[in-house]
Amino acid sequence: MVQSNSNTKQENSDSKEVTSFFSILITSFSTIFLAELGDKTQLATLILSAQSGRPLVIFFGAALALISTSLLGVLIGRWIANNLPRQNFTVVSGIIMLSLGIYLVTQGFIDFIKIRS
Repeated sequence: MVQSNSNTKQENSDSKEVTSFFSILITSFSTIFLAELGDKTQLATLILSAQSGRPLVIFFGAALALISTSLLGVLIGRWIANNLPRQNFTVVSGIIMLSLGIYLVTQGFIDFIKIRS
């Protein structure tokens, strides 16, 4: 009876790990996929493919570049998670994102005024 209970706990733990794995995988894939659609990297890949006439080579080069930058981001993120207090990092990253947002809105407003003038 104790062994059965132990097996049930192990199965529940394995099920949670699989669910967590797929949840994280789907979240990271969809976030990156949507963020990369129509960005300058995709446009550069499109232009390089059209110019070179070698789309397969361009695909592998672009895929390797994206994998490399993603690996760099993961390694830096892990280092930050291990070495900086989570609360301080959250506050600093929030301030940076807010500052970038204010800057971009300001620049867009200035450009809009210049065009209207």
